Amino acid sequence: MRIVDAHAHVFPKVQGKIGAGPTRGLGYGRIQVGSEEIQLMPAHNEETVYTGEMMVANMDWAGVERAVLLQGTFYGACNDYAWRVAERYAERLLALAYVDPWRGDLEEQWEQVAGFVGVKMECSVQTGFLGLYPQARLDAAALSWFWAALAESGKVLVLDLGHIGGASYQTEAVRKIATEYSALTIVIAHLGQPSPLMEEDEALKSLWREQIELGKLANVYFDTAALPAYAANDAGEAFPYPSTRRWLQEAIEWVGCEKVMWGTDQPGLLGHANLPQLVRLAETQLDFLAPEERARVMGLNALEVFWGD
Repeated sequence: MRIVDAHAHVFPKVQGKIGAGPTRGLGYGRIQVGSEEIQLMPAHNEETVYTGEMMVANMDWAGVERAVLLQGTFYGACNDYAWRVAERYAERLLALAYVDPWRGDLEEQWEQVAGFVGVKMECSVQTGFLGLYPQARLDAAALSWFWAALAESGKVLVLDLGHIGGASYQTEAVRKIATEYSALTIVIAHLGQPSPLMEEDEALKSLWREQIELGKLANVYFDTAALPAYAANDAGEAFPYPSTRRWLQEAIEWVGCEKVMWGTDQPGLLGHANLPQLVRLAETQLDFLAPEERARVMGLNALEVFWGD
């Protein structure tokens, strides 16, 4: 089976900024987020970094063939670094650019990242743009040219839309963009960020279903990054995180296995399980699929979406 991680991160240092304040590395997997200190990843290294070399070593250990490198406000922009890493490991890694549409110099940013395969926008309130720009809208008229430019240049747009019901959970705005710019491939991260909380709240469940329904559009896909973290953080679940299998099965039944791509969100998810364990977990959770369908989710879909294979 060809295994591809459709949602991963590398960074030479933590240098982000979110609504709670700046983020910076504290060493041994710890980072400071505003005034709070968290254990982001295992305490294996003196510096809190996740380099291209570390990622590829983990991929080799787990039997992961390729990975897609994404960026966001949490770790901080590192376009130059991600580009160099993807060039060094051209057979294994592919990088998407960081762009801040609300910074005021979008046209200049576009010129600087035009060579990337696509753009990732982390829009969530907690760790993304909506924490910095509370009134931001993806369907704002000022961004129309940007969506058109992405579509015309054949780039992929990855969106982290945050938690269900939050200000960044702009399902209808994404529907409008996907419909108007049908040549633009859109990937919604984290499978729409399901939560055990929605099992007892029909309103939340309905909002999640509406977002998953976007996958019925020809140009909209999902990755499955960080699902175990949501099960652990919202319901205290431990390995093998039983809620995640339920979410995967429900989503795939709605939109089909060809619209879902396995992803981890490494290195953040490595605090819950190592990469070989995450691969085995995914294969087990997808046991309701036929082998050829499982192969699509575990790698073939991402190869088509990002590499055109």
